[in-house]
Amino acid sequence: MRISTKKNYSFLIKPLLWLQKRHYGEVLNPALLWGRKPALFWLVAGFFGVLDRKSSPITPVIRSLVCVRVSQLNDCTFCVDVNGMKLAERCDSVDKIKALAQWRHSDQFSEQERIVLTYVEAMTITGQKVTEEMLNDLKLSFDEDTIVELTALVAFQNLSAKFNTALDVPAQGFCSLPIQMDDSNTPSTSTQTERDSNS
Repeated sequence: MRISTKKNYSFLIKPLLWLQKRHYGEVLNPALLWGRKPALFWLVAGFFGVLDRKSSPITPVIRSLVCVRVSQLNDCTFCVDVNGMKLAERCDSVDKIKALAQWRHSDQFSEQERIVLTYVEAMTITGQKVTEEMLNDLKLSFDEDTIVELTALVAFQNLSAKFNTALDVPAQGFCSLPIQMDDSNTPSTSTQTERDSNS
């Protein structure tokens, strides 16, 4: 991590650290960074708690697919690790989990999941844009309030992944499945060769 985590943390965040240790067996690495600013830590924890609540209108599997895919696109090893563990708990298909980085070329995903993942990538990948068609596709499965919540989840996971990537937060070994990082933005061999010949 690029910022030291050696700090005497405020009593204000001790309950959050205790809850993490109880749930995961240890305090999460990002908590040691967010914990430097207790008000921000409580806001971030509360934000995610609302988005990932049991009564969410978005299924647990879709919520986890969203979080892992955004994590892959942001190259966040910590996020892929911790969100991958949750996806493994929620999803009964190991093949689907392993195929997520290349979901467009897999038959493991439902039409609803494909519509959601298309939206996730349009929101997350620089240079892409959400279209009216994407929103209309979402409306086939979700009402407008749920689309707002889905959008908030994608936005939150981008915030979390970018925070962790910028500060080089390492994985903690939670997920035992080999979930690959994203390689869909890697230039093709021909494009790379073309660039090399022009340089």
